[in-house]
Amino acid sequence: MAEKVGEIDQKIESNERLKSKCKGSVQTILLGSLRTVLKHSDGLDMLLMALGTIGCVADGACMSAIMLVLANLMNGYAAATSLTPKVINTYALSLLYVAIGVGIGGFLEGFCWARTAERQTSRLRTRYLQAVLRQEVGFFDTFQGASMTSQVVTSITTGKLVIQGVLSEKIPNFMMNIAMFITAQMAALYLCWRLAIVGIPALLMLIIPGLVYGKLLSDVGEKIQEAYGVAGGIAEQALSSVRTVYSYVREEKTAESYSAALKPTLKLGFKQGLLKGMAIGSVGIGYGVWALQGWYGSILVTEKNLKGGNIFTAGVCIIYGGFALGSCLINVKHFMDANVAAAQIFEMIERVPNIDSADQQGKVMSDAKGELEFKDIDFVYPSRPESKVLQNFNLKVDACQTVGLVGGSGSGKSTVINLLERFYDPLEGEILLDGISIKTLQLKWLRSQMGLVNQEPILFATSIKENILFGKEEASEEEIVQAAKAANAHNFITQLPNGYDTQVGQLGIKMSGGQKQRISIARALLRNPKILLLDEATSSLDSQSEKGVQDALNQASIGRTTIVIAHRLSTLRDADLIAVIQSGQVVECGSHDQLVQNIHGPYSAMVQLQRAFMNDKTVSPSEAIESNKSSGRDRDVDAAETKNISTTPSNYGSKMDQETKEQYGPYLWHFIQITGSQWKSTLLGCIGALCTGLIQPMHYYCMGALLAVYFINDHDEIKSQTRKYCFAFLSFAVSVFITNVIQHYSFGVMGENLTKKVRESTFAKIMTFEIEWFDQEDNSSGALYSRLATDATMVRTLVADILALVTQAISSATLSIILGLVLAWKLALAAIAMQPLIISTFYMKAIMMRSMSKKILKAQNKSSELASEAVGNHRIISAFYSQEKVMELFAATQIGPKNESLKQSWYAGFGLFVAQFLAAANAGILFWYGGKLLYHKEIKYKNLFQTFFILVSTGRIIAETGSMNMDLLKGANALKSIFMILKRTSKMNPDKKDGINPVKISGDIELKEVDFFYPTRPKQMILTGLSFKIDAGKIVALVGQSGSGKSTIIRLIQRFYDPSKGSVEIDGFDIKFYNLRALRSHIAWVGQEPTIFAGSIHENIAYGKENVTEAEIIEASTLANAHEFISSMEEGYATYCGERGVQLSGGQKQRLALARAILKNPAILLLDEATSALDVKMENLVQDALEKTMVARTCLVVAHRLSTVQKSDKISVIDKGRVVEEGSHDELLSKGEKGAYHSLVRLQQQAILRSGVGNTAKHPFFGVQTDADKTSQGIPGTVEDHMFVPVMHNAEVHNKDSAVEVLCKLHEQCSLHRLRFSVRENVNDDPYTWFALSVANCLGDFKRLCSVVAVDEIGGSRSSRGE
Repeated sequence: MAEKVGEIDQKIESNERLKSKCKGSVQTILLGSLRTVLKHSDGLDMLLMALGTIGCVADGACMSAIMLVLANLMNGYAAATSLTPKVINTYALSLLYVAIGVGIGGFLEGFCWARTAERQTSRLRTRYLQAVLRQEVGFFDTFQGASMTSQVVTSITTGKLVIQGVLSEKIPNFMMNIAMFITAQMAALYLCWRLAIVGIPALLMLIIPGLVYGKLLSDVGEKIQEAYGVAGGIAEQALSSVRTVYSYVREEKTAESYSAALKPTLKLGFKQGLLKGMAIGSVGIGYGVWALQGWYGSILVTEKNLKGGNIFTAGVCIIYGGFALGSCLINVKHFMDANVAAAQIFEMIERVPNIDSADQQGKVMSDAKGELEFKDIDFVYPSRPESKVLQNFNLKVDACQTVGLVGGSGSGKSTVINLLERFYDPLEGEILLDGISIKTLQLKWLRSQMGLVNQEPILFATSIKENILFGKEEASEEEIVQAAKAANAHNFITQLPNGYDTQVGQLGIKMSGGQKQRISIARALLRNPKILLLDEATSSLDSQSEKGVQDALNQASIGRTTIVIAHRLSTLRDADLIAVIQSGQVVECGSHDQLVQNIHGPYSAMVQLQRAFMNDKTVSPSEAIESNKSSGRDRDVDAAETKNISTTPSNYGSKMDQETKEQYGPYLWHFIQITGSQWKSTLLGCIGALCTGLIQPMHYYCMGALLAVYFINDHDEIKSQTRKYCFAFLSFAVSVFITNVIQHYSFGVMGENLTKKVRESTFAKIMTFEIEWFDQEDNSSGALYSRLATDATMVRTLVADILALVTQAISSATLSIILGLVLAWKLALAAIAMQPLIISTFYMKAIMMRSMSKKILKAQNKSSELASEAVGNHRIISAFYSQEKVMELFAATQIGPKNESLKQSWYAGFGLFVAQFLAAANAGILFWYGGKLLYHKEIKYKNLFQTFFILVSTGRIIAETGSMNMDLLKGANALKSIFMILKRTSKMNPDKKDGINPVKISGDIELKEVDFFYPTRPKQMILTGLSFKIDAGKIVALVGQSGSGKSTIIRLIQRFYDPSKGSVEIDGFDIKFYNLRALRSHIAWVGQEPTIFAGSIHENIAYGKENVTEAEIIEASTLANAHEFISSMEEGYATYCGERGVQLSGGQKQRLALARAILKNPAILLLDEATSALDVKMENLVQDALEKTMVARTCLVVAHRLSTVQKSDKISVIDKGRVVEEGSHDELLSKGEKGAYHSLVRLQQQAILRSGVGNTAKHPFFGVQTDADKTSQGIPGTVEDHMFVPVMHNAEVHNKDSAVEVLCKLHEQCSLHRLRFSVRENVNDDPYTWFALSVANCLGDFKRLCSVVAVDEIGGSRSSRGE
């Protein structure tokens, strides 16, 4: 744990060093960040702020106006002989007029500032996200500290809330208090200038500690935010990759890392509490000023014969003005927090990227031809400046030419596309489009000429239609459908219940890999680009889908320049030009036919390797040839995925977690439990708050007594009494400082510990929930991260601030009521009777705003989710120049909260009007009633004002407590949200105590009559009555077309979901009876889209096993063929992978994921297209490594490439959610054309034949060759009308006769009667055997056949065979 904390401290320090580099600019932003927020206001905002400011001034001037009236009232009431009912009524009406004025001011203050706050922060959120999307890709690569996604979500949620809170509440409160301070001092000068010139300068001492503490609070607040950012990055990564976290049983480890990342915030939070207590405690200087004023006031009364009412009200104005100034200091912390949040936001907004997507300058061609040229390109990635990716790279692409880029993983192929899209600029050299440097072209226009399809399909959490529209925003419905048909996506889309309006889920989680790929291809085709960029565009498709999509892509390539990156040579066979890239350079260039002629060249070697690798495992293309006559069965690719099951409850989705949303109440007892461990600091804080609350009624008691002293006729008595009260005021000054420090420091300790505990507990609890919960709309990774960041902060506010204020209010109100009843019970009862009305006003305001707050927070989660996706998919957004489209979607998420916020503004305005009016009218009513009592001699003058001051102070405290209702509402909602998580019971207890906890498992797997549908799509049955069994230690392959349910089976085995019917058993026990984490510890999973975390390579591999040694990591990396490329990097295993592994190529990421799985050494290995991202060479090596790791363990393999599965012990063909065929490769092939597996093989063979792997024109054993060629190569005969006919696998060839038998079978099946042979003299009488051996050699089977064929029995000299 200590090591983790040390690492986190280092990350924070690195952030500080990074910030110090641009310290000047950041400080400039910090100094004026809030001013900058206001500068972004429009005309309506300026009007609203102007009216709101008028309201604040009117509200602030209320005290001065009341004091001016009270000065006369006090003097008039003191002269009991001249007091009449008419005079009393006059004073009461004056106070009523003041109440009306302040009520109107309160309405303007509440409505206008709440309205403009929402408008401005919404605009700020929009501009911030725009600025983030505007940045170049290199900026994201080099971002340090917390992940970029987590910072964006934090700024858009927490940062926005902080700024909105300041604009809607803190600034108006600040301005109101400033207005109160200024008008109060002006009134004091008017009432008694002699007292004012003594008292006002003394109050200015409040400013100095406020400024000092404010600066210190700002520094601490910034450090706390940085520390939270590191922890937020951990949470965001875990939540967005929760399946990987669960699969590797790293929930507890991730929670520990998150907890360790939160630890540095504790001491900073303690320091913040101490500084806050000292800042607020400095308000005690005002009590010292009372002592000064009381003493000097007595001199003015006794020696200058000034009126006591004027002196006292002037003193009240000075002191209340001072307290108003002190209240401003309470907002200092909020201003500093907002300053920090705004500084980060505006640092991003004002950053001009090196490659600016918003820059409209540059050339625009009227008609681009598409001719491309790379000239002497040198390039390094900004995050790895020490490693050159391209070096002296040169390549020319003619217009409308199709160019294939081939090479090993990490050779620089994808970098070429990155440079062409201008994600980066080269260090040296230039890239030309039609002879013009792309740097001089307008970036928007340049990217509009290109259509990109990535290896990893990126979709957004919106509808299929909206995802396709990213390619061309103004496209018509017809164009969308046409693009989907071209991408072979239309059929499966139309079979979905909502068709093109179907929601794909976050990152397309609701779609299969093939479906996502086809949607992304449709997106690119919709654009109709001049340049088409295909980076492994068909890697996620099955053979049937690949054929259709590849044909569509080939058709789309006509008339446009196309650059294709592919590991499957089938994608490149028709390319006009193929460039072979090694070590960042083009080492060979030409057409396929030209390159294969150079048998010693790198391309030819790759072709031979792919032939040997793929054909070693591929059979019976004779049947594929036959299939040219008949396309076979056209099956519905996604029928299983989209089948509408009427018997499934349609309201299933609406019932999910309904009990979670309805059954929880206020959670007071749970709240007490969670704060129980901090009872000491909580108790100490409450004692501090209690004492602070008691000081105020005592102070007001002395104030009323001092007023009465000024009207005593005996001057010596005046001085004596005044001295006593002055000492009391001095004691209050010291006490309020001490009690505030105790209160805020104690609550700071408790609040920080509570926040840490809440975050830890919530995150740990979330990590126990079933995957189904994460699939729900409200529980996306962005929304959860937002709740985790925001809700814990709100709970802290509820505790640290509101609990303190409530405790103060209770203690103050209790003492006030007791004193009031003792001094003047009739007036006290009248005052107390008014309080429920005031309290109910604030309560009604809170009730009206509660429902809207929920809607706003929910809508904010949606926008946070979209922002998270947008940042994570920044490259694809940049490639399609879809920033505006994303912003439109983002704006759509803001419509709901904007409407609710408008209502909230009206309620805030009316609520504040009533509250302020009643508070001011309360004084008029009490003085009217008190005057009546005084007139009838039922109350003493002294007791009248003592009771009034004491009970009005109680009303003011209650009003202040009511003004916190927004924070109270947010805190209550946050607390409810937290406890909804903490008290929720997972449907799959991952740590079932009474569950089976196996030390070792055999690996028997059986699915019995399984029905399954995804909970978010209850009408779509994925599996129907599926049953199959895997024996321990066996290798079973699942094949089938995209969307048939293969990956779903893997998810069920890991118990990501439970079947709706049937059971999944391991070692004879239903997996529901196992301890889930114990079970998953014996299972390793490698998915089609590898999950790489934002850490080092070492950390990513070590994720597979706890307490792993360096040697084990290297061994696993070597087996996964990753060690070589890792070692070639300057930092080796310490190399930073980037967020979601963005610094690595697709093949490198896949190999790291494989190394992680190998390191786990599981009993059950689940491979879901585990080698789809690798080139042929790497796939061959990794496949060999996997075959070694498969020994003595149960393996389930899902693959579209049949070459990957043919050595399996059993192959299960999945179609429409059922197992339609099972058996070994040979058994399934023997079923002939009617077999499902046979059809899949046939489709794959057609792809192989198209790829050129089976192109025999230039093969040394086939084709038109010279006699010299034949002699030199030792060819035994000439084959005319040549056809490529692979030998059957597992053929029993023991002697000459059996070899002839094999050839006879081939003759019968492949119409070999068209083949004629000319036999050399030295080949005796067995041409068929030689032909078989020749074919076998082509297939890579020569060595295997030779091991079973007795060469001496066949005849012929070895020298003549070219051995």
